[in-house]
Amino acid sequence: MSTTQGTNPDRTLPTSSDRWTVSVVALPESLESPGAEPFLGACDVQHAVETATWGHGDLYLPPEMRLAIMRDASTTERLALVATRADIEGEPTREDVVGAAFLAMELTGNTHLATFDVNVRPDSLRSGVGTALADAVESVAAERGRTTLVLDVGHAGEPPADAEDVVTPPTGAGRIAGDAPGVAFARGRGYVLEQGERYSVLHFPLADDEVVDRFLAESLAAAGPDYEAVTWYDRCPDDLVEQYAALSTLMSTAVPVAGLDLVEHVVTVEEVRQTEQTARDSGNDVMTTAIRHRPSGELVGYSEIQMPSSYGFLAFQDDTLVAPAHRGHRLGMLLKAQNLVALRTLRPELERLHTWNAEENRHMLSINEALGFAPTGVVALWQKRVA
Repeated sequence: MSTTQGTNPDRTLPTSSDRWTVSVVALPESLESPGAEPFLGACDVQHAVETATWGHGDLYLPPEMRLAIMRDASTTERLALVATRADIEGEPTREDVVGAAFLAMELTGNTHLATFDVNVRPDSLRSGVGTALADAVESVAAERGRTTLVLDVGHAGEPPADAEDVVTPPTGAGRIAGDAPGVAFARGRGYVLEQGERYSVLHFPLADDEVVDRFLAESLAAAGPDYEAVTWYDRCPDDLVEQYAALSTLMSTAVPVAGLDLVEHVVTVEEVRQTEQTARDSGNDVMTTAIRHRPSGELVGYSEIQMPSSYGFLAFQDDTLVAPAHRGHRLGMLLKAQNLVALRTLRPELERLHTWNAEENRHMLSINEALGFAPTGVVALWQKRVA
């Protein structure tokens, strides 16, 4: 794909619309290059959608971070698609972009799968932009031989349990208002709601640091002398990286996936090192706390915190996993409490820590609730299988 133009003229994609044109964005050489306009426009649209949905831009991925992540095609192909008016002549400008879709397709493991989101500027909703983008995404996925598509849609808040018009996944956990934006859109395209992820936020400074200290002390006592916490920053120690890769592989199947069509993604040491490099390139610091089982010397759990280098007020709770054979020792609480204690020194300016969990993962949700995470919304995962 060319990097001298913002959109690839040979990759204008088929849609059912004669009003909107959808194109694949060519990754620019830099954010300052003339060809960066469509890419920057796609990022602007995502920022507008996240702000309109959640009331803040915390979940927006800045262009410099997104560009570094999209350039890493070692294990996943990532594409940005932009929608512009069909009557625009020449290369679209940043302001011409009215919608964007971000598409990810694993190159190892789930090679049958394509995951994506659809973003439309709030002032262009219900004008066919989302349909044009989804048409184009499905066309690209079909070209790549992808037979399962997963669309994620974020919803602020969650309807009460006694609400009349709600949509619930087959798991029975997680509720979405039946008239919420995206529900009719997904259903109309043949997607089925398979899972709801609860989106939660922990606000800082904490009302009572002693609560975290108490949970850490209690979980250490419950774990006993057979377990110890090990923390590293940005790069996994060489003597632990193979075990960490094995745990990351387990993460792909050991957490609740509801009815999502997922298979094991085998994480190699090389992938771990590439992921670490991409984090550095994108300006993202990572803190990982792992649990080592002293008698065997094996790592049996881990929890990661992603911290954008340029945004000290912001952090993201990423993967947390305890190997099934070692559950029941309060290791999940130990991991999360240990990280929160470390954040006091590492990120004293931190204001918000964001996290997502499957709504049916009651154990992990209980840990988050005890630590003070506030339920904020639900991310709906809609799935469609195609022949």
